[in-house]
Amino acid sequence: MSLFIVFEGEEGSGKSLQSKLLYDRIRDLKIPSILVHEPGGTPLGEEISRILKSNKDLEIGPLAELLLFNASRSQLVSRVIRPALDKGQIVVCDRFTASTIVYQGYGRGLEPELIECMNDASTGGLTPDIAFLLDMPVEKGLARKAAEGLDRFEREQAVFHERVRQGYLALAAAEPERWCVIDADQEKDVISEAVWRRVSPLLHRKK
Repeated sequence: MSLFIVFEGEEGSGKSLQSKLLYDRIRDLKIPSILVHEPGGTPLGEEISRILKSNKDLEIGPLAELLLFNASRSQLVSRVIRPALDKGQIVVCDRFTASTIVYQGYGRGLEPELIECMNDASTGGLTPDIAFLLDMPVEKGLARKAAEGLDRFEREQAVFHERVRQGYLALAAAEPERWCVIDADQEKDVISEAVWRRVSPLLHRKK
């Protein structure tokens, strides 16, 4: 039984840490699994990530952003995620299509139909089995980020990040059977245990 688990959240929510912690626990059970992240995860994806998350004043329009993210995603899905799932492995992914919906849609204002079309084309319709949303107030998440070296997205105004947060909450509310919303303004061990309670029953069935 393959399993596709995705972590989503605003800047500073701790999703990268929690995805790594979950992956480590799964690996400790000797269950075949991989950990990937977006944008990136392949040589092409890492080059695209370097461009998209640059801390320089690089002008990239919303549509160009959408195309670049999905170019990276297409490569990651076809070269890494799909092959792993086809082998029955567990894939833990730090960000996926929901990030594009909320950042380029709710945040940048691109049409939802366009984003859905691009996401479907890049993934072949792949959707996560479980999506964790690590939610916290925007100001607290941004405060966790260092004052220096912020990337293009982290430097956006608070109103942009609030639109992103509300977008995430709307997605989670629309599919409660898929999404698990966790208060990210807690100790990391508390969050990790909440994630584990949701995932572990599925893992035991896999074993």
